[in-house]
Amino acid sequence: MKINSRVLWCHIQAFDVKKKRKRGQVSPIRLFKLDSADEQSSVIRKELNARKQYAEGLAKTKKLPKFLHKGMDQMFMEEINSQIQMLMHNLDCLPVSSSRGADRNMTGRPSGFGTVLRTKRTPNNLLDGSGDQDVRLCKGDVVLSFYVEVTVVEVQNLKNVNGGKIVFCTMELEGDKTLQTDHAEANKPQWDTLGEFTTSQPLPILKVRLFTEATQFYQLDDKELGRVVLTINPNFNSNKMSQWFDMEEPGKKKKDGDNQDPEQLKVKLKILMDRPQNIKNCGYLYSQGKDQLWAKWKRRFMVLIQVSQYTFALCYFRVKKSEPSDILQLDGFTVDYSEPKEGQSPKLYYFNAVKEGQSVDFAAENENERTGWITALVRATGQSYRPEPPTRVKSQQIKSTDSAKFTQFINASVETIDHHVMFKKLQHLTLNYRLADSYCSLGWMSPAQVFLLDEYCARYGVRGCHRHLCYLQDLMDKTRVGYLVDPTLIHYSFAFCASHIHGNRPDAIGTVTVDEKERFETLKDTLRDYLEKQITNFRYCFPFGRPEGALKATVSLLERVMRETYTEVLMKDVVTPAPPEEVCKVVKKCLEGAALVNYTKISDYAEVEDPLNTDEPTPRQRLERVIRLAELCCEILTQNDEYHAEAFCWFEGVMAEHSEMFWSMFLVDMNAALEVQPPDSWDSFELFQVLNNWLQTSHMLRNGKFHTQMCDLFAPQLIRYVDLMETSIAQSTQKDFDKEKWITPDERKNQHKGETPGIEPRGSIASDNLIHKLCALQDFMQDINWPDLEFRDHLDQRLKLLAADMIEQAVRKTKTHFDNHIAKGGSGTGYLIPNSICVMINCLLDCDEKVNVVIFDGKENYPTENYHTENYPTENYHIGKLPLRKTTT
Repeated sequence: MKINSRVLWCHIQAFDVKKKRKRGQVSPIRLFKLDSADEQSSVIRKELNARKQYAEGLAKTKKLPKFLHKGMDQMFMEEINSQIQMLMHNLDCLPVSSSRGADRNMTGRPSGFGTVLRTKRTPNNLLDGSGDQDVRLCKGDVVLSFYVEVTVVEVQNLKNVNGGKIVFCTMELEGDKTLQTDHAEANKPQWDTLGEFTTSQPLPILKVRLFTEATQFYQLDDKELGRVVLTINPNFNSNKMSQWFDMEEPGKKKKDGDNQDPEQLKVKLKILMDRPQNIKNCGYLYSQGKDQLWAKWKRRFMVLIQVSQYTFALCYFRVKKSEPSDILQLDGFTVDYSEPKEGQSPKLYYFNAVKEGQSVDFAAENENERTGWITALVRATGQSYRPEPPTRVKSQQIKSTDSAKFTQFINASVETIDHHVMFKKLQHLTLNYRLADSYCSLGWMSPAQVFLLDEYCARYGVRGCHRHLCYLQDLMDKTRVGYLVDPTLIHYSFAFCASHIHGNRPDAIGTVTVDEKERFETLKDTLRDYLEKQITNFRYCFPFGRPEGALKATVSLLERVMRETYTEVLMKDVVTPAPPEEVCKVVKKCLEGAALVNYTKISDYAEVEDPLNTDEPTPRQRLERVIRLAELCCEILTQNDEYHAEAFCWFEGVMAEHSEMFWSMFLVDMNAALEVQPPDSWDSFELFQVLNNWLQTSHMLRNGKFHTQMCDLFAPQLIRYVDLMETSIAQSTQKDFDKEKWITPDERKNQHKGETPGIEPRGSIASDNLIHKLCALQDFMQDINWPDLEFRDHLDQRLKLLAADMIEQAVRKTKTHFDNHIAKGGSGTGYLIPNSICVMINCLLDCDEKVNVVIFDGKENYPTENYHTENYPTENYHIGKLPLRKTTT
């Protein structure tokens, strides 16, 4: 990953900008220049140098962490070496600054720019110092380009020229074109003309000439009135203000001494020389070095050039030269304040640069210049040592304790800080901030946060395994206190740690410390307990299957964790999966616990919802609670099938066993409620219908264990109910026909005696009641929808036999009464048929019509002998004399 100090600073600065500061308080960011790209690059170079020294110290002292294998010691040094190489290479490959070319910008004016041609760094071993020998700059490698603006404002003391003559000025920069101003009259020589130049010389010569226009035909050239010759540099006219310069007049000698001639010809110029961004400082210095580099103590024009993010050069330029005369490459140098030596002027301000016995002395003309040079050189060398001036100006010092600690923290050496502890705290605080919106993040870091953490790991050598172990630990801690974390994120983090520990990383085999191995084992056990708890409480950890796919990822992660355990116990390969039966066994155990948890909570909920809160509930109240509980159980298991069953599709039958376990707990409460019901109470059939209708729709539980147990529990009660209904219908039929008065429907409306409410009058009262009871009994059996087809067909056949016998008995009774009425009425032609005879006829017709509905299911001409077989004779329709269910062994 490449380091981008600008982007890194943007994220760091964002936290400080939002803070409210008191009026007059100095911002630490501005005070320590942390918003400067140069300062940021300097810090990175300082850290890299410190890491190189730390790695060299480790190689000598052999004070390494305790690894799992002895061969990892050398591998650890190679990892540090590779990290430093990568950091230096990435830093070296970054552009020095946002380059600005010589093309014209939006305003139409060219921008200043700087170019450095350099050789490439080869990625050799940087710990043994060979990397420093690969980049050796020569004079031809450094080429600068400057943009110069010259504005001629006006001329003063132009008295030797007639006021009506035309005058103008020319501007010439060494090595570039010559430009001319507009014409002006001699009595008002003002132009304000801008001239733009480009040059590759840090010390170019600028010539400005004043001319008067030739008026005679024999004058070939314009007459020169004066000139000014200046040597400019990037620091020239730093205040960007116009200045007056004395012009040399042809044939006129300049006066000696400090007294200026008030009539001296002067020109007002505004000169700006733009400094390229890769020039960090420039100016005149006294310098002297050893050997052939600056052997004499001499004042020289020095330019500090940034070749790359990791390479700087201090170049000495002469006037009108594009190439430097000498180059001092600053790699490995340390800059500090110094005192004057014997024979040196005490009026100068001294400092030096030292590297392995090589020393170069410098001197500036004032304190500000020395401070500026030392600051720029310290940034360039990246040295960890902060130079302290002999006499410090304390007026600008920060006196607060917090600022002093801030300074101490900035100047701290990299190797003195335990960055693994620091990173753990940084990542922990970052995760806390991110989880403030847990439903949005689910534990995932934002891109900016990931960038910052990656930068920290890359710059300070934080081990990747340590990073993910800490992250996994933080995620586990957050889940314990109720935060919602994406299981996929935990899976990724655990997979990285496992591949690192077992040497199965896709990039390379890394070193593993004993502490990391122990932490991984502890986290693995903790993670397995957490995952089993998640699966046990899957309804409440993943309500309605949300987040989508989270439960499936949790089950997959549990399988991965069990694979790690299986690998270590049996010494198998890492890629060898755990046996499916082992994983299935653990999942079954979790779902057994889930059944207990779910049923306990739903049963408590059913009790809370009960509006009757008495100490001793009545049997009817207990039955109503069980019916309510059954409806809730059906609803819960329906939701499980819809939202959660897909996550367990890899393990066949586990959800069916979970549901059976769930219903087995319900069976206990159901039996307890049925035991207290009074005998011959048929209210419990409502409970059977609720359960049976839902179980019939479940392909996993239909005719299952609970379904069978429920049928065995309700079968005797159903048989008892049918027996009682048969006896009741037979007795009521005999009694009703004996008391039948055969009255018409109009008379029945007025009396309402002995008639079942809601029955449409069609025949007699007795026949209508009989047909109504037979139909209601058959409708009840259809609503029961008994799951056993053989038993259901037998009950249906039994009811039809009952209906056939009862209707046959009703017809016989009616015919007997009909014959008696006919015998009493006589046989003459004047015999009037009474209403009772008509009612009997209607009764017979109605019985004949209902035979197809009650007995033949609407089928005409159905053979009656089908209901009177050898196995089930008509007189033996009582269930006690018939087989209930086929049993198999």
